[in-house]
Amino acid sequence: EPFVADEYIERLAWRTPGGGSRGGEAFDPKRLLEEFVNHIQELQVMDERIQRKVEKLEQQCQKEAKEFAKKVQELQKSNQVAFQHFQELDEHISYVATKVCHLGDQLEGVNTPRQRAVEAQKLMKYFNEFLDGELKSDVFTNSEKIKEAADIIQKLHLIAQELPFDSLMVFRFSPHSSAGKYHDLECQLIQEFTSAQRRGEISRMREVAAVLLHFKGYSHCVDVYIKQCQEGAFLRNDVFEDAAILCQRVNKQVGEVFSNPETVLAKLIQNIFEVKLQSFVKDQLEEHRKSDAEQYLKNLYDLYTRTTNLSSKLMEFNLGTDKQTFLSKLIKSIFISYLENYIEVEIGYLKTRSAMILQRYYDSKNHQKRSIGTGGIQDLKERIRQRTNLPLGPSIDTHGETFLSQEVVVNLLQETKQAFERCHRLSDPSDLPKNAFRIFSMLVEFLCTEHIDYALETGLAGIPSSDSRSANLYFLDVVHQANTIFHLFDKQFNDHLMPLISSSPKLSECLQKKKDIIEQMEVKLDMGIDTLNCMIGQMKHILAAEQKKTDFKPEDENNVLIQYTNACVKVCGYVRKQVEKIRHSMDGKNVDTVLMELGVRFHRLIYEHLQQYSYSCMGGMLAICDVAEYRKCAKDFKIPLVLQLFDTLHALCNLLVVAPDNLKQVCSGEQLANLDKNILHSFVQLRVDYRSARLARHFS
Repeated sequence: EPFVADEYIERLAWRTPGGGSRGGEAFDPKRLLEEFVNHIQELQVMDERIQRKVEKLEQQCQKEAKEFAKKVQELQKSNQVAFQHFQELDEHISYVATKVCHLGDQLEGVNTPRQRAVEAQKLMKYFNEFLDGELKSDVFTNSEKIKEAADIIQKLHLIAQELPFDSLMVFRFSPHSSAGKYHDLECQLIQEFTSAQRRGEISRMREVAAVLLHFKGYSHCVDVYIKQCQEGAFLRNDVFEDAAILCQRVNKQVGEVFSNPETVLAKLIQNIFEVKLQSFVKDQLEEHRKSDAEQYLKNLYDLYTRTTNLSSKLMEFNLGTDKQTFLSKLIKSIFISYLENYIEVEIGYLKTRSAMILQRYYDSKNHQKRSIGTGGIQDLKERIRQRTNLPLGPSIDTHGETFLSQEVVVNLLQETKQAFERCHRLSDPSDLPKNAFRIFSMLVEFLCTEHIDYALETGLAGIPSSDSRSANLYFLDVVHQANTIFHLFDKQFNDHLMPLISSSPKLSECLQKKKDIIEQMEVKLDMGIDTLNCMIGQMKHILAAEQKKTDFKPEDENNVLIQYTNACVKVCGYVRKQVEKIRHSMDGKNVDTVLMELGVRFHRLIYEHLQQYSYSCMGGMLAICDVAEYRKCAKDFKIPLVLQLFDTLHALCNLLVVAPDNLKQVCSGEQLANLDKNILHSFVQLRVDYRSARLARHFS
C-alpha cells in the first residue's frame, strides 16, 4: 500500500501507552515524546542499513555489467571470424558447383550423341528387318508392346519420307513395309481406343490417345470418340435437352482423355449442330413451311429460342478463344435459309390473320362492310351539316351496333404482340427497327383504320339529324369503346414496340405515325359534335310537346300548386342522363370540352325558349322555379362557365316578377349590371303588365 505519513504517526501514537484517550488512560506527552525519539532512532539505523545494502548491490551490478560487455565483445570477434569462414566456404562451394556443372555438360555432350547413336542403331536394326521382310523383334510380335511399336513405326515412317525415290519404293512395297505396318498399327490403336471407350476405361483411352496424337489417324480417333459418345444419347423427344446433357457429360470426360479437350468438345458440338439439330429443325419446319404459316412461325420461333438457349448453356464450356462467334456461326448455318425471308412470311401471315379476324366479326353481325366516303367532300358535307343542320343525305341506321369489339381488338393485339416477340428474336439487329415498323404498320392498318376508323365513320353516318325524333345517340358508345381500345393500342406501343425501336431513326417515324392516327381520330370525334345537335333537338321536342302557354300565365293566379313545370322535369332528366353518358364515354379534357359545348347550347335553348312566352306575376315565379331547376342540372356539368350562364339567366328571370319601382335597382345589381340593356329590355317586355304606363316609365 502507498505510504502515508499522517496515518503512520497516528498508528504509532495509538500503540504507545498514554499516547491517546481511547484506552481510558490519561494522556502522557513525555512518554509519547520518548516513544517518538526512540522510533526515529530506529528508523535512522534502518535507513543506514538499507543504504549500505543498496551501495553493495550497485557495486555488484557495475561489476557484472563490465563482465557482460567484455563477453559481448568476445562474441562479436567470434562472429566475425565465423562469417569470414562462411564466405570462404561459399566461394569454395561455388567453385565446386561450377566444376560439377561443367563436367555435367561435358558428360551430357558425350551421352546425348551416344544415346542418339544407340537409338539410330536400333532404328537401323528395325529398318533392316523391314527390308528383309522378317520382323523378328519382340516389340513387333508382342501385342502388349503396342505403344513401343507405335513409337518405332512413327519414327521409321518419318525416315521413309526422306529416302530417295527408288529406295522409298522398295521400302514401301516390301512384304512388310513400314507404311503397311503404320496403317495396321494405327487401326489397332483406334480399335483399342474404341474398345476402351466402350468399357469406360478412361486411363487406357488417355494412353492410346496420347500415342495416336502423332499419327495421321488422330482425327479419326476423335471422330470415333464423338460418334460413340452420341450412341444412345438422343432417345427422348427433346433433342435440345439431350444435347445439353451429352455435352455436360463429355465436358467432364474429355479433359481426362485428350491433351486438347477444347478442340474435341468444339468438334462434338459442331457435329451435334450440323447433323442432329439441323436435321431436326428441317423436319419440323419444312412440314409447315408452305401449308401452315402460323404453325411454321411458331415452330421457327420455338426452335430458334431453344437453340439459342442451348448455345447459352454451352458458353459455360471451354471451346477456345472466340466461342461466342463459333456458336453464332453454328446457329446461323442452321437457320439462315429460314431467317432470310422471315419478315415476309410474318407480314403475310399477319395480314391474312388480321383480315380473317375482322371478317369473322362482321360476318357474326351479318354486316356487309361498306365503303364510306372519305376525303375533302365528305368532310365538307359533315361540316355543313354541323353548322346548318341541313340534311345532306340519309343517316345510316346502325340499330345500336357500335361495330367495335373488345374480343377482336384483343385478338389483333395478341397476334401483333406475338409478331413483335418473334421479330425481336428472329430479326438481324440491323433489320430489327425496320421489321418492327412493318409489323406496327399492319396493326395500324387493321386495328386503327379498318376497325376503329370504320366504326367511327359508321357512327358518324348513323347520327340522326337535329330535327329527327329519334333519340338513339349510339355515337357516344362508339366514342367510349374507341377510347378504351386506343388505350390498349397505346399500351402495346409502349410495352412491345418502343423497346425494339428506341435507339433507331424509326422511333421518330413511329411516333409521327401514331400522332397522325390520333389527329385523324380526333377529327372524326370533332365531327361527331352532331350528337350534341341531336341532344338539343330532343330537348326542343320535349319543350314543344310538354310546355304550354298557360304554364306561365295561369287562369287562376291564386291556385297554382306545382313548384316547376312538367317540361322542366323531363328536360332536366334527359340532360342528366346525357351528361352521365358523356362522362362515361370520354376521359381527360375531352369531357370538359364536350360538356362545355353542350352546356352553352343548353343555356341558349332555354334562353330562347323562355322568350317565347308572356308571364304573369305567378307565371314569372314559376319560370324562376324552372330556371332554378335548370341551374341545379347545370351544376352536374361541373363547368364554371355553364353555371355562370344559368346564374345570369336566373337573375334575368327576376325581372319578370320584381315590382316596377325596383326594376332599376335590380338591373344595376352585380349579375345584371354588365349585360346589354337590350337584353334586359327584352325580358321586361315578356311581362303581361309591360304595356302599363307605370312599368314602361320606371324601366325607361
